[in-house]
Amino acid sequence: RGARMRATAPFVREAGVILGLYALWQYAGGLSLGHTGDAVARGVRIWHIERWWHLPSEAWLQRGILGHPLLVQGANIYYATMHFGMLIAMLVWLYARHRDAYPRVRTTIVLTTTACLLVGLVPVAPPRLIHAGLVDTAVAYGQSVYAVGGISADQYSAMPSVHVAWAALVPIAVITASRSKWRWLILLHFAATVYVVVVTANHFWADGIVAVALLAISLALQSVMAGLVHRLRARAIESSGVVVALDESDYFD
Repeated sequence: RGARMRATAPFVREAGVILGLYALWQYAGGLSLGHTGDAVARGVRIWHIERWWHLPSEAWLQRGILGHPLLVQGANIYYATMHFGMLIAMLVWLYARHRDAYPRVRTTIVLTTTACLLVGLVPVAPPRLIHAGLVDTAVAYGQSVYAVGGISADQYSAMPSVHVAWAALVPIAVITASRSKWRWLILLHFAATVYVVVVTANHFWADGIVAVALLAISLALQSVMAGLVHRLRARAIESSGVVVALDESDYFD
């Protein structure tokens, strides 16, 4: 029994880290550094900037699905469940099959989610709340994950999209860790996530762009830190002539 407990302790620890991070994300969504009016004004500003950039209109994309109730309901369910579901599935797979890649990915999740939370403290209304002609599809079909009978504060933390950040990390982790010819199919999850967050009017294109940029910064920061660890190791060996046990895992763990 003691051996089994020692064997499962690392997995329980990692599960606690991820679940704790998810709980923090849910809690932080209720915090903000502004007011509802400010959030709506920022959302309207993003809407106009996107039109200036000639990005496809979220309203145009949504109109293509509104006439298909099953697709709309499926998009609502995907939005509500798959961002965390796929992330957990990927982490379990990495922990069981590619343990060497797990610490780096876990660290990326922590860095990226933290960055998203900090940016999200400045409230920004999603497309469905700026009166731009978009339908709140979750409310329309009784599938809203937000508080019933009122507006939850976390509805105004649309920028950036943690959904998109996590959905971008999942294929990066799978494609770099696996050698299967089928691994590229995981890109469909990223494409599906970007599609559903837009057609459900929960996020602007810009929310996803900023989220991917924060993910890229997190990956770059890790690369810099890993390089620093290697240089410190080389200097330690050169100065002492003794091989020291210092590698990337010392940073990522």
